[in-house]
Amino acid sequence: MASFSVSTIQSARDIPAAVWDVFRENAQASNVMYAHADNAFKSPTPDGTADCWVVVWDLTEPSGTSAAILFVLSCTTGPLGPYPIFIFTPLPAASLAREFLSPRILAMARALRLMVAPERVFSVFAVDALADAFAASWTVETGIQLDSNPVYYHASLMCCDRNTLRTHPPQGEVTFASRLATAADVKKVSLLCQDFSATSEPFVLSCEKAAREAELLVQKGQLWVHEFRSSEGGPEIACILAVTRSTANVAGLTKVFTDPRWRSRGCAERLTRHVCQHLLDTKETVVLYVSHGNPAAKVYERVGFVGFASGIDGRTDTWKELGFDLAKVDLGHW
Repeated sequence: MASFSVSTIQSARDIPAAVWDVFRENAQASNVMYAHADNAFKSPTPDGTADCWVVVWDLTEPSGTSAAILFVLSCTTGPLGPYPIFIFTPLPAASLAREFLSPRILAMARALRLMVAPERVFSVFAVDALADAFAASWTVETGIQLDSNPVYYHASLMCCDRNTLRTHPPQGEVTFASRLATAADVKKVSLLCQDFSATSEPFVLSCEKAAREAELLVQKGQLWVHEFRSSEGGPEIACILAVTRSTANVAGLTKVFTDPRWRSRGCAERLTRHVCQHLLDTKETVVLYVSHGNPAAKVYERVGFVGFASGIDGRTDTWKELGFDLAKVDLGHW
């Protein structure tokens, strides 16, 4: 007798209550897909973009409860194009043994293959073991291998709340202000959006797409700027920060970038702290991913971010994005 089952969902309105429950119960780790699903439920797109989800259920747990959910996969589209495949699990990373994962993730990959064309799956982002298992299963199912340089992103999930937030910013030598971006800022921040994308191969934006991204972020009130006002000239935007994945209790920072000319002056730290203070007035937690070896990790630690651990061992969870053969897939953006 099978110990698990797989179900597929083609509208956020059809996501079962148990999935919403497990998202809410694990709002930090599920933020990467929960926020989009929540928005899609509240504001369905009129053109019916082909969002879909795959859920793996544990048949040994009570049916229809959050305890029965092992894995949730999302295949969704954002404002600038398709997102990677995201996979979330409420299970601690230490429990994700290969023998346990292989049959369940293979079944998940097979279900997805029946819903989307192979070229739609350009990358997968999940905790390390899940990303590896899905990539292997997808290659078996489609014949599409990983890219020659497949690790697009390898990062730790970090969290900040009212208890960990450090409220003393470093002192600067010039006057500064952190604020929401306005329409007047779009031209400047679009350049910074493009510069940020240049650090995120292969997701490099053209001038036109960077301008579109900046416009959308500003229109939605999701972009913050850190502005310097020196005695030598007019205001200048030195740093940007985007908050694009928000749910009832958790906000996700998805872009922090400082103009190279203004680095080493505490810009990112001041802006991140200011935005976290603002967000924590109404949210319980702020989350972000920081890539391994990124010096910015020290900045976030000074603000009050700590590593997120799903298990009792306290070890910070690490997430990986693996990309598939660029010659055989249609690249999206996130």
